[in-house]
Amino acid sequence: MSNYLSQSWLIDRRHALRTMGACIALPMLECMIPLRAAEKTETPRRSAFIYLANGVHSLNYQILQSGKDYQFSRSLKPLEKHRHSITPISGLHHPGSLGHHHNCIDIWLTGGKISPSERNTISVDQKIAQVTGQHTRYPSMEIAITQGSLAWTADGVQLPAMRRCSEIFAAIFEEPKGGVDAQRKALRRKASILDDNLDEVRRLKQKMGTEDKGRLDQYLTSVREAEIRTRRADEWLDTPLPEIAEADRKRTNRDIPKTQAGDYFRTVYDLITLAFQTDVTRVATFSLGGEGDAFSIPEIGITESRHQLSHHGGDVGYMEKLTNYDTFAIDQFSYFLSRLDETKDLNGKSLLGSTMSLFGSGMCYGHSHGNANLPLVLAGGTDLGLKHGSHVDFNRMSERFDGYALDETGQLTSKHYQICGRPVNSDAHMSNLLLMMAQQMGVETEQFGDSNSVLSV
Repeated sequence: MSNYLSQSWLIDRRHALRTMGACIALPMLECMIPLRAAEKTETPRRSAFIYLANGVHSLNYQILQSGKDYQFSRSLKPLEKHRHSITPISGLHHPGSLGHHHNCIDIWLTGGKISPSERNTISVDQKIAQVTGQHTRYPSMEIAITQGSLAWTADGVQLPAMRRCSEIFAAIFEEPKGGVDAQRKALRRKASILDDNLDEVRRLKQKMGTEDKGRLDQYLTSVREAEIRTRRADEWLDTPLPEIAEADRKRTNRDIPKTQAGDYFRTVYDLITLAFQTDVTRVATFSLGGEGDAFSIPEIGITESRHQLSHHGGDVGYMEKLTNYDTFAIDQFSYFLSRLDETKDLNGKSLLGSTMSLFGSGMCYGHSHGNANLPLVLAGGTDLGLKHGSHVDFNRMSERFDGYALDETGQLTSKHYQICGRPVNSDAHMSNLLLMMAQQMGVETEQFGDSNSVLSV
């Protein structure tokens, strides 16, 4: 066998890294979106997706009643004031999830199936951004406390995430360093580099085998889309950035240490609210930490990581702390809904009515990596046609369901973990929910991920 390093078509490593550096950091990979923003003819539709790693303490999270007369569980109590604006959902699952940490978070918004031989598929936020991105300066915004974002391109590339609040504010609301002219020169220089790369790689392609040509085609797609994204950024330089009130600037343009998790969460939610209010983007994702390293919350007495607490093995102390962590995270989500509700949209109504928000996890019972009966809450979007106020329970819709495992006092027992590891309702795919959200946002499709129907809310 000949040494591949001696091949004349080998791409120089520095050259490839320079090119990929320009390609990977893309908020959207879609070639068909116009370079200029379309006219705004109706109230914008928006979507936010918030991920909680490692599942929840299921025994204190699960709602036991379905329909409108449900009682909030201990963990979901902070959302009670939003009863008429939310829909808790039980019993959904991703058939493609393999029960591994990274697999659960990676396919939460894609409905794909990741294995060593398979590439991830596009996430629903990026599918939506293909429609909404033609109206906004930024097609989407990706935020994560650690690791990568929740967003995946059509080529199965995970988009990078922003973390520091001041970094997020600067990237979205501040003029580029050196002014518009300097930014325009930088963008056009990048476009020129991409053009040169395309010409060079096309020549190399003629000398490659079939398998390498397939890999290169994917690379070329990324380069072409990077070129279009660069041109779109150039076009937007002529559109003034929105004016930010001093109160909003002080609230969001700051950095918060990790020891103040609540302050950090609320500031990120404020940033998303401000981005939606100023219509610089209509799609946002926020990951509250990765599956293996979600951080502790010392401000409420939790010094262990969320990953550590989720593998509690029945330890009463850990289970109590996990419940407190769940409740804390849900309380911050409740703050986000309140901020959306009190912020006026372009039509004078609240942002909550025009914004769908999905909060949840790709696991239910973290100790055994149980990935059925996913904890999910859909909120907002009443102006988009959503009707809230009920607990939608797909477990109870199955003939196989014998009821929740309760003790003599009416409390859930550890037998409940069985339905967190194996779906009761095999037809209840989470992708059905993602498909519905995509359609409500204007995506014209009858299929998303592994959907087998459209969830109705």
